Amino acid sequence: MSEKITLDSLEKKLSFFHQMYDAVRLVDPVEKRILKYSSRCAEKTDRICYAYWQNGHICDNCISIRAYRKRKSFIKLECAPQKIMLVTALPIESAEKPVILELLKDTTDTMLIGSGEYEKGRKFYAAVKEFNRMVIRDGLTSIYNRRFLNDRLPADISASVLRKEQLSVIFLDINSLKSINDTFGHAAGDQIIQMSAKIIQSCIRQDSDWTARYGGDEFFVCLNHAGNQEATQIARRIQDKFENSVFSANGKNVKISVSLGIVTMPEQGCTADDLIRLSDRKMYEEKKRNRVMR
Repeated sequence: MSEKITLDSLEKKLSFFHQMYDAVRLVDPVEKRILKYSSRCAEKTDRICYAYWQNGHICDNCISIRAYRKRKSFIKLECAPQKIMLVTALPIESAEKPVILELLKDTTDTMLIGSGEYEKGRKFYAAVKEFNRMVIRDGLTSIYNRRFLNDRLPADISASVLRKEQLSVIFLDINSLKSINDTFGHAAGDQIIQMSAKIIQSCIRQDSDWTARYGGDEFFVCLNHAGNQEATQIARRIQDKFENSVFSANGKNVKISVSLGIVTMPEQGCTADDLIRLSDRKMYEEKKRNRVMR
C-alpha cells in the first residue's frame, strides 16, 4: 500500500480494512497502548496492545515501533494461541503522537512451509516462533542484537516514566580486543566476545533486565527498576567477574578487562538516543582514564 494514511483519511478506509482483515486496530507503539478512533482523533485507552497475544510480555520483534521509527510499513508473522497471524503495521502520518495502524489476518490454515502433512499448522507455528527469535538475536552470542535495542529501549523508557520508576543503562566495551585479534586471530576474538556475553548475562537480573550486543566488542545493558546505586552494584559485579575469569585464546590464557559507562535516566525521562549517547560517552571517559571502577 503506497498511499500514505492520515487520521483524516482513515475513516474512509476502515470499512475496507475490516472486510479484508480479521482484526484492525490503532496502537501507540511506544507506550504499547490500544488507541480509540473517533472524530478523526486517536485517544489512548488502558488496554495494552500485546495482551492480544496472551504471552504476558512485550513482543520481542515489534514491527509497530519499527514502522513508527522508519516511517514505512512492515509485515511479520506472529503466533497467537492456536493461530498464526500475518501482521501489517502502517504508520499514520501527521498524527501528533505515535500512531500505527495494525492489520491482522489469520493465516493458520492457509500458509504452510515445505510439503507433507501438517496438523493445525503446528510445524509452521514453531517455525514462526523461531523466525521471530532469529530477527532480534545476535548471531555470534545469541543475546539480543542492536535491532532489538532500538525497538525495545523506547518502550522501556516510556513505561518507566509513566510508572514513575527508575531506569539505568550500562554501555560496556571490551578493552584491547583489537590487539587480541591481531595476535591470536579473529576466531579467538569471537570466543572472547561469546564468553563476555555469557558473563554479562549471568550478572544481570533475569526477570527485569536485558542485554544486547551493540556491535563489535560493545554491549548495552538495560536495567529496569534500577537507580544509580543498584546499577553501580551490577556494573561492579560484571567488572569483578571479568577480572576473575580466564579467557582462552588459541590455547593460551589471557586476562580481559572492560570499560563501563553508567547512566540513570532523569525523572522527566529522555530519549533512547540520549541514553545510548550519554552512556557511550561515560564508557569512553572510563576507557581513557584506564582505571577500574571501585
